Amino acid sequence: MTSDKTYSVEEVRAGAPADAPEELVAWVTEQANLAKPDSIYWADGSDEEWDRLTTEMVEGGTFTRLNPEKRPNCFLARSLPSDVARVESRTFICCEKEEDAGPTNHWADPAEMRATLKEKFDGVMRGRTMYVVPFSMGPLGGPISQLGIEITDSAYVVVSMRIMTRMGAAALKLIGEGKPWVPALHSVGYPLRDADGTTREEVAWPCNDDKYITHFPETNEIISYGSGYGGNALLGKKCFALRIASTMARRDGWMAEHMLILRLTEEATGKQFHVTAAFPSACGKTNLAMLQPTIPGYKVSTVGDDIAWMRPGADGRLYAINPEAGFFGVAPGTSYHTNPMAMDTMKANSIFTNVALTDDGDVWWEGIDAPLPDHLIDWLGNDYTPADAADGKKAAHPNSRFTVPAEQCPIICEDWEAPAGVPIDAILFGGRRATNVPLVAEQYDPAHGVFIGASVASEVTAAATDVKAGSLRHDPFAMLPFCGYNMADYWGHWLEMQAKLGSKFPKIYQVNWFRKDEEGHFMWPGYGDNSRVLDWIVRRAGGEVEAIDGVTGRYPKIEDFNLDGLDIDEAKWNKLFEINPAAWAAELDDTEEYFTQFGDKLPAEITAELGKFRERIAAAQA
Repeated sequence: MTSDKTYSVEEVRAGAPADAPEELVAWVTEQANLAKPDSIYWADGSDEEWDRLTTEMVEGGTFTRLNPEKRPNCFLARSLPSDVARVESRTFICCEKEEDAGPTNHWADPAEMRATLKEKFDGVMRGRTMYVVPFSMGPLGGPISQLGIEITDSAYVVVSMRIMTRMGAAALKLIGEGKPWVPALHSVGYPLRDADGTTREEVAWPCNDDKYITHFPETNEIISYGSGYGGNALLGKKCFALRIASTMARRDGWMAEHMLILRLTEEATGKQFHVTAAFPSACGKTNLAMLQPTIPGYKVSTVGDDIAWMRPGADGRLYAINPEAGFFGVAPGTSYHTNPMAMDTMKANSIFTNVALTDDGDVWWEGIDAPLPDHLIDWLGNDYTPADAADGKKAAHPNSRFTVPAEQCPIICEDWEAPAGVPIDAILFGGRRATNVPLVAEQYDPAHGVFIGASVASEVTAAATDVKAGSLRHDPFAMLPFCGYNMADYWGHWLEMQAKLGSKFPKIYQVNWFRKDEEGHFMWPGYGDNSRVLDWIVRRAGGEVEAIDGVTGRYPKIEDFNLDGLDIDEAKWNKLFEINPAAWAAELDDTEEYFTQFGDKLPAEITAELGKFRERIAAAQA
């Protein structure tokens, strides 16, 4: 029998960087004596560390080094089929009162969950290294930024956090100076030795079938067990940047949102506009973040592709930062046609997970520009040929990912790391809707804008297996899996922020690139032509053009909209804004039913907006 190593505070202090504060050393000591790792390593975020850890993972089979001529300093990882995505059914909000989690979250009693997790973490790192990973969400030292420490037993997590956050010695220095930090504990749940000293072999992708992704909002803690993949394991991402940050933001008067941030620059004048946008999955969010305008006179630059933290500035406007340092994007469907900037961003220094491997050491996925080769190694590590494709098998997993440094994006905004953020001019909400939702509509008043966000619904694609394709799935503010507290209270926080900023709060717009005609063809070209919608939005937000009152909001006049070069006449334009009052009445019934689950917490303003919408529908039917 092998005895477990016991760590003293003095021993952990001796191995820690000099600027690690005592409370951090004490926490690391406590977790080490629970998880029982063979060693403790403090990550510094250096190039040497990256080279050493990636080389170790290549030698251990976790990573495949890609062709250095085609993809310098890039690696491919393959997870297990049981560990390929966020696990919403195993994601818990552990607040004291169940009502504070709300009906759209999985709640767990914090004391009971801590007891369960203590048992799971007892000895979970035997035979492994415990990595202590200091990181900053947002530019180091910025007024909107936040700090964290992730303890993990996964080297894959360490190198991924180096890409996705400002990770390493500089973040630890700020923590050592007394800045607050969020503790995040993670394990893949695969010890290499048991309590009796019996050992087992390491595997390329260690994980556990039993998974817990837990959040304790009252104490700003994150504990994750059993998964090595994505947002389950990179705890700075959805766990911190949205679920915990949303609760912090509500308490402290700011906003943590599942939104891209882009800058639109008017080239003739140099005038800059900043837009945030929230879309459910499969609605072109990353494509919009890296938009290439098809109309002259504008340049788009990317501030962030996924998450926005927004705080009121000294001038009373809302300022946003991207708390992340990298892009964690879905690979399938990404190509030079759909998103050339993303393709150029991932040419080097990137990690690919669950995509296919070509015979010359490059990556491939469904929807990439290159045709299907005669032979691949698929995401499961098996041979793959066109015959497999004909049988309907996928070479890359549908949720396969690229993890890339944001600074490599060719159109990254020069102010993307501005500590105070960029001032927001407009906020967009959208979904995938084939009918009834116009191309673009402006809020009637601030509360109507919150109603637009609260009633976001998107059509389910054929990829979903639990809901009939074409039916609507509610995803308020595109935050359904990510809001760390009661969604109705979250809407109330938006209303409070609007009241606080008054006329300086950005106007809200609903957009829909996915309208189809009677033959099922898209009526709007999308992609780069969405710059035409942004053009109208920023001119409208600036008061340069008028709008027409409609059922869902205020619409543009055709003469104010740049349609040059498009095959869109007045008849087609009218169809892009056509609504079916009866269908809308039925959808509002569905929305009202959805809202009933929030009970008395539903803000009165949202109920009032529902009534106003019904009045506009009745007027349209008259």
